[in-house]
Amino acid sequence: MASPAERYAAARRRTELSRTQLAAFAATLGFELDPFQVQGCTALEAGRGVLVAAPTGAGKTVVGEFAVHLALQQRRKAFYTTPIKALSNQKYAELLARHGPASVGLLTGDNVVNAEAPVVVMTTEVLRNMLYAGSPLLAGLGYVVMDEVHYLADRFRGAVWEEVIIHLPSDVLVASLSATVSNAEEFGAWLGTVRGDTEVVVSEHRPVPLWQHLAVGARLYDLFTDIDGDPLEGDEGSLVPGAVVNPELVAMSRQQLRADRLAHTAPRGRRRGAPPPRGSGRAGAPRAGTPRASRAQILDALDAADLLPAITFIFSRAGCDAAVQQCVAWGLQLTTPEERAEIRRTVELRCNDIPSSDLAVLGYWEWLDGLERGLAAHHAGLLPVFKETVEHLFAAGLVKAVFATETLALGVNMPARSVVLEKLTKWNGQTHVDVTPGEYTQLTGRAGRRGIDVEGHAVVLWGPGTDPESVAGLASRRTFPLRSSFRPTYNMAVNLVEQVGRERARDILETSFAQFQADRAVVGQAQQIKEHREGLQGYVEAMTCHLGDFREYFALRQQITAREKELTRLGAAQRRQDSRAAVETLRSGDVVRLPGGRRAAFAVVLDLVEGKGFEGPSPRVLTQDRQVRTIDAHDFTTPPDPLTRVRVPKNFQWRQPQARRDLASSLRNALAEIGGGDLPPGRRRAAGGGQDDVVLTRLRAELRAHPCHGCSDREEHARWAVREAKLRSETEQLTARVENRTGTIARTFDRVCDLLAELGYLTPDGQAVTEWGRTLRRINAETDLLVAQCLRHGAWTGLDAAQLAAAVSVLVNESRRDEGGGERRTPRVVEHALETTVRLWSDLTDREEAHKVPQTREPDDGLVEAVRHWAAGRRLDAVLRDADLAAGDFVRRCKQLIDLLDQIGAAALDPAVRSAAREAVELVRRGVVAHTTLT
Repeated sequence: MASPAERYAAARRRTELSRTQLAAFAATLGFELDPFQVQGCTALEAGRGVLVAAPTGAGKTVVGEFAVHLALQQRRKAFYTTPIKALSNQKYAELLARHGPASVGLLTGDNVVNAEAPVVVMTTEVLRNMLYAGSPLLAGLGYVVMDEVHYLADRFRGAVWEEVIIHLPSDVLVASLSATVSNAEEFGAWLGTVRGDTEVVVSEHRPVPLWQHLAVGARLYDLFTDIDGDPLEGDEGSLVPGAVVNPELVAMSRQQLRADRLAHTAPRGRRRGAPPPRGSGRAGAPRAGTPRASRAQILDALDAADLLPAITFIFSRAGCDAAVQQCVAWGLQLTTPEERAEIRRTVELRCNDIPSSDLAVLGYWEWLDGLERGLAAHHAGLLPVFKETVEHLFAAGLVKAVFATETLALGVNMPARSVVLEKLTKWNGQTHVDVTPGEYTQLTGRAGRRGIDVEGHAVVLWGPGTDPESVAGLASRRTFPLRSSFRPTYNMAVNLVEQVGRERARDILETSFAQFQADRAVVGQAQQIKEHREGLQGYVEAMTCHLGDFREYFALRQQITAREKELTRLGAAQRRQDSRAAVETLRSGDVVRLPGGRRAAFAVVLDLVEGKGFEGPSPRVLTQDRQVRTIDAHDFTTPPDPLTRVRVPKNFQWRQPQARRDLASSLRNALAEIGGGDLPPGRRRAAGGGQDDVVLTRLRAELRAHPCHGCSDREEHARWAVREAKLRSETEQLTARVENRTGTIARTFDRVCDLLAELGYLTPDGQAVTEWGRTLRRINAETDLLVAQCLRHGAWTGLDAAQLAAAVSVLVNESRRDEGGGERRTPRVVEHALETTVRLWSDLTDREEAHKVPQTREPDDGLVEAVRHWAAGRRLDAVLRDADLAAGDFVRRCKQLIDLLDQIGAAALDPAVRSAAREAVELVRRGVVAHTTLT
């Protein structure tokens, strides 16, 4: 219970708030604001920017909505930005319902609705483009909300956030909304540097407590308990004082580990499938090989425990689709007849515009069957309208279980009562990697619906090698560091040079968060360098010799050591070369000493066989103990001189035991005759040690003649000299790292500008933008410079609209590993365009390598035929069948293609290409590609 003083302070705060815009805003919400929300909103009303870092579902978007409220009250504009179109569409619907269609607009590249409204929702890329173009829509802008701003760590699109934050007019207040990151203060300090007074608001409190579980089979175990294994009470398990990892789970893990070891070391006589030895199992413990519960059984268990709706994260699109099919085949039914009827009505209403001829190829009927059972998949391969329908039905409580990829975790408003993780590893495009604490927090953050659930539940499925303590470590770490992914792009460079000039552009880029973080790291390294230099001075004093310059004397010792090592390396290389030459002279019947081993061993050469790589021939030999071996030539550290010879029968069959016994006996007799293998006189080789080396002889003479050689404290001085040399090397490495970090962004910008000047997009001095540079300004794509090169060199000249769409598709497509691409039968004119594009790309990457800038990704022709046929009017089922593409992937890439074709239509200097690009946009934007919902 609060003290009288605390109650008085709270009452005073309420009185003060009642006179503010925040009070008017809060009165419209229907719930009481949390302290962190009040703090963030108060900062905005006071005219300060704000960074709000809070867990998923904590309600940080309230601060963004208050910024919108302030803009409307002040008759200024507010832009609400998100990283992806789906989020923009979702936020548009929410603000539309709150403020009405006259006040809210939408800009997402392919959707423009009421763009001049006082409140406009948009993707961050759209705002960046508006800033570079000096759009008149920026007039009167007072507030910008940067939702999911932690996305600036994304290595492909993250830089857009920094560009916007840097380039926004100084009088615009920025409300940045982020997941809970461990370096929020650092990010806030940077915002304060580039945007002015910015308040950092951090909350790690979840309004709906999150409980952690491990599912062993279909049974749920609390991940955290008290020391006796009893359930915890109060807040989230991992935060309760005295919480430990459930001892029963730890025991199960150890039991499974022992069972696995027994399984691997079981006697060979034990028959397969026989029960384990008595005492090797315990009730409830998952024995090695015990199958996990099926997905349907897990959902059934969650349903019985009243833990639905649930999102199960599966890091595979195919896995998500298969999970729905498995649950349907199992007969799982999670909905009532009334809910099924409402689901069908909603689906038919939302999908009414899809041509009926396309429903089958889109998998509509199977999708609807799953929905009516309360089951759905959610991933980027779904048709947008399907995905949006799933989101709507799930939010309405009609769909009870969704199987999703991690893209759902990025801000899409689909909270659940429970979140299930099937495994804690995922494919990152190159290899399987562990889920990070930040990713675990982002995924499980969906559990617990504010205002609906009193608690949320995160469930990890038990599998082979599951370690409860590792899972607990993931669950206990709520934050992750935010690292900038900013780097200057070609489009950014020409825009900055055109607007502010090259020198001013360098200064602007040095204000990026990336450089801010690099400079902060430099501060600590600079302090280390200072301490090292102080230490170096002490070492120099300690090694001072009264007889002469000890540093000079020590340098001679180092030169001698280096020369001795060099001679050793040269000697070894020469011996290897001599050995390879000697091996080639061996003949059948030669007796040689085998390389390696402490005891002398000998063998007779049978023949020479082809060696590995460029090693030359290798001798196949028979040893004294009748073993046949092939010895690599490089195994001989000294040349193999024959000691004697034995007769090898002409048709010797070394695979026959008797033949090997006879020849081994002859070998032993021959060795006995020469004294057991001792080398004959004159065969021993002198072991070179550099005694005759002129340089080494001179250095040793100089060392003996140096005054310090006669010092009685010589070795004491030498010990200090060794320490001084080591510390000096470390200091030089630190200094090099500092120099590399300082101005890294500006140096990269200079390299980009130098390449652009070489190609003619900037003037030869790199200080101004050329006509082709102004074309590049209009191209905002990952492959921006390659697009400009294709336009400049006429790669697409002579193509009609459908052919142009096909040729341009190689610049937006990135095939997945499981996509086939289909057979290509493109017209010669298109093939010529593709060949020109690849040639321009190859030339560009060579130049990028020379200038040490990141290389443009390779064109991908996997979509060429599909786009050409689609633009030519072919039916969707035929296009998808031939291309082996998921409908959602095809639609998404077509929308990306439309965006790029739109830019080409505006940027191309060739009227024919410009006209073909605009026509291509209309040809591609048809059927399911044209159908995009906004709610």
